[in-house]
Amino acid sequence: MKKKVSIVIVCMNNLANLLPCIDSIKTNTHSTDYDIWVVCYLFSKENLEILKQKHPDVVIVESNEIRGFSENNNLALRQLDCEYALVLNDDTLFKEPVLDKLVCSIEKTKDAAIMSPKLLNEDGSVQSCGKAPSTILDFILMNASLLDPNKKKSKFINQKGIFKSYNVSGACFLINYSILKHLGFFDEYYFFMPEDLALSTKANKLGYKCYVDANIDLYHFHQKTGSKVKECTLPAARKGAIHFYADGNAILYFILALYIFFLSFTKSIIFFLLGRGQQLQSQWHCVETIFSNKTPKQIFTKYYTQLKK
Repeated sequence: MKKKVSIVIVCMNNLANLLPCIDSIKTNTHSTDYDIWVVCYLFSKENLEILKQKHPDVVIVESNEIRGFSENNNLALRQLDCEYALVLNDDTLFKEPVLDKLVCSIEKTKDAAIMSPKLLNEDGSVQSCGKAPSTILDFILMNASLLDPNKKKSKFINQKGIFKSYNVSGACFLINYSILKHLGFFDEYYFFMPEDLALSTKANKLGYKCYVDANIDLYHFHQKTGSKVKECTLPAARKGAIHFYADGNAILYFILALYIFFLSFTKSIIFFLLGRGQQLQSQWHCVETIFSNKTPKQIFTKYYTQLKK
């Protein structure tokens, strides 16, 4: 039977994140007909059994090969039969009826294709509330640690009530499922960022509107998973970001790649002198791969395989 909402959560064998997330959804959802799909990414047999025992109603999609955020989400998203899909990180927590409120907000906002909540840090401070269009200058400044995109002055950020945003955060957004299919789901070129920006930017270009309801609070325990394998995720993310911002322009791609090369090389020297091993490896892997022909997935796979040896 067609559900009002299907929730898709990708989890990389981390029940410490996943189980509280699922519990919080069930505790705080009261009026919405929904189901939960969990993409169990590289799960151990023990954790898979625990999930089945604790939440037998959850639809499990096993993912036992190296895949990125886009590919893993698409494994479930392409199978859904629902009116809306909620893409949700496993490191999130409902402390109020987030899903019920998102559905209410999107249905009373006639031109909304996507509705997102305000994201809060663990201490309750605001992590992000809306996202402006992300420019090449933003990319340059962010990588030099000179810009926090969540603190830009923009009509798309930190407004009150329901307001029009531009981009979404992959941590949580509710999207009309027929529109998601029209967008072609997530672009699987991206392995680890910025697939969420790519999706919402494409939506805007096709005339679809993204909104945020600042009255809906979702707790997001940011970067607790990806930071453990940063030497693998960072170079994949940098490669994906250059692909996104260059937008098919070969000259611009080369300029952005050259910028990241010199920036990462400089940071590598600094982290070497400071004795910060993981940060050194993360930046040096960017230096090694930024001009290679490898895709973000191939880059991640290379370094993840080395890390696991």
